[in-house]
Amino acid sequence: MAGNSGRPGLSVTSRALALLGAFDQRHRRLTLTELADRADLPLPTAHRLVRELLDWGALSRTESGRYVVGRRLWDIGLLAPVQSSLRQIASPYLHDLYGATLATVHLAVRDGSEVLYVDRLSGHASVPVVSTIGSRLPLYATGVGKVLLAHAPEEIRAAVLAHLPRITRYTVSQPGALRRQLDKVLDDDYATTVEEMSLGACSVAVPIRSGEQVVAALGVVVPSLDREQARLVSALHVAARGIGRSIPGPITE
Repeated sequence: MAGNSGRPGLSVTSRALALLGAFDQRHRRLTLTELADRADLPLPTAHRLVRELLDWGALSRTESGRYVVGRRLWDIGLLAPVQSSLRQIASPYLHDLYGATLATVHLAVRDGSEVLYVDRLSGHASVPVVSTIGSRLPLYATGVGKVLLAHAPEEIRAAVLAHLPRITRYTVSQPGALRRQLDKVLDDDYATTVEEMSLGACSVAVPIRSGEQVVAALGVVVPSLDREQARLVSALHVAARGIGRSIPGPITE
């Protein structure tokens, strides 16, 4: 039975998933009332389901009484092919790249109209980096995101280009300018950003290919690209080719 909810007809599973879906990058800790509101559920329903999610380990409760995503979801998430297979294959190349650059290194894939960060190694330089493993950021404002957006299907590109909110004063928010950048990414085989996601951070990224298919992106974040861009691009391409050659087949298997 669907039961009583703000959206009649939803199954118990759908309501539980709505509660988990209430968390995102900007909402990591939520009260019970906030969870119910964001999931569009009556408070008693949310309370009952939250208790079950707590018992199972999908949610945890902080000392302040707010709820956070539980460790058990993280453990299960690590079993996903995009996490386990790709991370395992790429790990030695990410460490080699980190050793050569001492920069923050990102491994990312496209998840719909966002970039999903699969792995990250923190660099030595004091650079503001907003990504974390498992986080999602806009495709159009990050180096790895622009690589993935350039190689995305046209319907994804069109959807992203239709909505380009400015994140910093340097974010490319005009569709024509971004489309020209994406065309250049395809020609150059790398993408760059300069303080588009966070002030004081620049990035450069390249595609990772399995055969002819772009399956992921590899990037670094540095304070400046003025004198290091060519060296970084070369190091990224070497690592990306190594990862691509090591992928035995579709990473979704």
